[in-house]
Amino acid sequence: MVSVLVNWILSALALIITANLVPGFHVANFTTALIVALVLGIVNAIIKPILVILTLPINILTFGLFTFVINALLILLVAQFVKGFAVVGFVPALVAAVILWGISHLINFVIFPVKAV
Repeated sequence: MVSVLVNWILSALALIITANLVPGFHVANFTTALIVALVLGIVNAIIKPILVILTLPINILTFGLFTFVINALLILLVAQFVKGFAVVGFVPALVAAVILWGISHLINFVIFPVKAV
């Protein structure tokens, strides 16, 4: 339970960092970032698997890079529903998807390291 809360807060921090790095990607405040992280997590858990299965052929052809396009589209979808979160266009959403992926992997590597068996 604690790791879920820590991951949620770190995801919100990743959104704030991304908003400072990517022009056209705006998060109003930390509370908004928490809401965006929650909604994006729910959308990624429910809608993303369906989209990945539907786009499997193109995902295979692009060696999985099309997943970033799916993530960008999901970010744009969440931006339509959460006030205080705005993404101006597809390119900022795509750049943000890549940066969020990198920050998330870095955070998970540092905070939640893989334990050797």
